[in-house]
Amino acid sequence: MTPTAPDARVHLDTHPVHCSAVVATVAGTAAAEVLAGLTSDGWHPVAADAPVLVLVRIDREEPYWAEQTAKALAADGVRVDISPRLREAMDEEWSWAFYPMPWCTRDEMREVSDQAQQIYDAIRTGRLQIHAHAHDGHTTVAVGTYATGLSVHLHGEDHLRCENYPYDDTDGSKDQAIKDFRRLYGDAVRVGPAPLTTAELEADQARGPLTQPTVTGRPLNVPVYLADPADPEATLDQFLDKNRTWEKHDGWPSEATYALHESLVYGIELHHPHAPGPRDDLWAVAAYKTPVGDRIWHATATAGTPEGIITTLLEAVADEHDWSRTTWATSTTTSDRKPVLPLLDGYSWDESVTDTGSVWTSPDEGCRIRHDQRSTWSVNGGEDPQRPSWAMQFSEHTPPKVIQQVVFELAEGLGPRRPGALRSPAARSAPATRPPVPGPHLPPGRGR
Repeated sequence: MTPTAPDARVHLDTHPVHCSAVVATVAGTAAAEVLAGLTSDGWHPVAADAPVLVLVRIDREEPYWAEQTAKALAADGVRVDISPRLREAMDEEWSWAFYPMPWCTRDEMREVSDQAQQIYDAIRTGRLQIHAHAHDGHTTVAVGTYATGLSVHLHGEDHLRCENYPYDDTDGSKDQAIKDFRRLYGDAVRVGPAPLTTAELEADQARGPLTQPTVTGRPLNVPVYLADPADPEATLDQFLDKNRTWEKHDGWPSEATYALHESLVYGIELHHPHAPGPRDDLWAVAAYKTPVGDRIWHATATAGTPEGIITTLLEAVADEHDWSRTTWATSTTTSDRKPVLPLLDGYSWDESVTDTGSVWTSPDEGCRIRHDQRSTWSVNGGEDPQRPSWAMQFSEHTPPKVIQQVVFELAEGLGPRRPGALRSPAARSAPATRPPVPGPHLPPGRGR
């Protein structure tokens, strides 16, 4: 006699916030049985009063593994519905940018990352205790002991973490593993586990409760390009508190606040929205050859730009690299796609070519990056592409690393968004040809 199929249905969809995580909603009289099976396969319950689970990994391979889950459930007679967005992600072919083992096939890359996922899960659940960590000049290394007594050295982060130098579970192996680790890495050794990576932080957040913002009224974490606008004064003050080589100066009259690097070749201008006269861009940063020399490059951002993006831009400008000593004339040509390559390979952004250049669009279409034929870059964000909530522009010769830092924040960053908050569209996506930016003309009262 043919066994009766279980009365259960599973709906799979993309996570509302995490770019690659998958949400499973289970229904039917056999839901408890299906929930138990999904939990044993690494799915995590995210709703106390509803049969909802999430699959979140540090290797961004959730659509692939969700598809394997769907096939297994279907083979057991469970009805599985897959949303169009998730089906598109499942069918998409992508590979890691700058993968350190280029000889690996796609399946072999998944095998490597799945082993890394198992290590991550063991650490997260307490089955692998990390005693110490260090940075070997290239990546993070660590030493730890499994609950079974096996001690190991670990090498790498996220989807590239692997085990090195396994020690048996005999008495004294733990002490020997720690001793050897300290001998190998010396003064770089720090007690305890390393700080969580961005991927690990996002995974922790995605495993949190799926709340309804209209009910709770609390801010939700959303992709950074959809987050609430920054508080300009507070964001600038936080930057100055962290970067002591920069000094704040108020303009006169009070149309702007300036922040100048002690070298006087880097400057930030915060334009006050209440000042008279038309002005769409609120932030402007620039670099100059000398305190009284020509400007090398500049960037601007409108008032609606979220805090995470502004902070990333300011920190990139404050980087220890001396941009003024580098010839950028050939580094940001039209064919230079290096700053955005990770978007295509690691984050599934869509690339299109227009008459004026290239455009990269986020999977949820909430952010767009443009590189035009004049070798300038622009970014705008918001749910309506025709009326963006904020915009940024980078002039020709902007250092690729500055752009790349912003790109990574757009790809990985999260930020708060209040339920029902109004989003003011940016009046124009592109600032003026030569916006008023700080530079050789120092704020009034600033001596040389």
